[in-house]
Amino acid sequence: MAVSHSSVDAEAAARLVAYGMRPKQLPARDVVYGELVRRYAEDNAFKALTHAVAAGLGLMVLEVNQQAGAVLAATDESVFEIRMDSYARQSKIRERRETEKVLHGLIHLATAALGYPRPDDLANDTYIGRVSVEQVDAMVREAARMLDERAAEAEANNDPLADAPELEQAWRAYARRPAAAATKDGRLAADTTRGMVSRALRFLADQGFLVPVSDEQGGTYRTTPRYQIQVRELAADAAFDDLLALNVVAVANEGGSLRAAASETL
Repeated sequence: MAVSHSSVDAEAAARLVAYGMRPKQLPARDVVYGELVRRYAEDNAFKALTHAVAAGLGLMVLEVNQQAGAVLAATDESVFEIRMDSYARQSKIRERRETEKVLHGLIHLATAALGYPRPDDLANDTYIGRVSVEQVDAMVREAARMLDERAAEAEANNDPLADAPELEQAWRAYARRPAAAATKDGRLAADTTRGMVSRALRFLADQGFLVPVSDEQGGTYRTTPRYQIQVRELAADAAFDDLLALNVVAVANEGGSLRAAASETL
């Protein structure tokens, strides 16, 4: 029985989506993947079919290019959506209370802001940011300090902040938690803030968003084109803008080497 072109095309589109679900797979390392990415760019019918296949699986195609490959995002209620509970299991979060989950959300937000602190960084496809465990921890702590001061000032003026109490509790919980402490065998304790940040960055590396480059500053990573595309989506979130507006992130030099403004005090 002959196979119709539509069936072959559908299989190819599904294969491209499947490649996108392998976070560390890149078109440059796979001839078939590279050819599918080229076809996506040149064939509008194939592009539309790829989007349809992805949508049927509860996925949205954010970008397809030779640098990042097929970058996908799960839609609401998709079976592929990474919920915080799933993330907690994957990153071995011991406590899964709501505050704990929000703390990890703050860490991921800070990581994205440190990786791409300027609009030009997100717009430049050749830009590569660097983040480290110490930088992310310092940034969240400095943001927590500034927000705490803002809350105290508002309270003194009888003008309480409109932020959700849960979020305020999360910032304060982060500030109260020790930055670092060693276990008996010399490892970083899991319930410290740097232990949490370290797990978060390793998780992002497992997803193909970061690449480890050294053990300096508790672990240093570089960003990937795949992560840049994801952060472009995140940049539309008000929380991302609010964090950047605190001016906690500073650019150390013209080469784009980034640091947290508070890191000099560490």
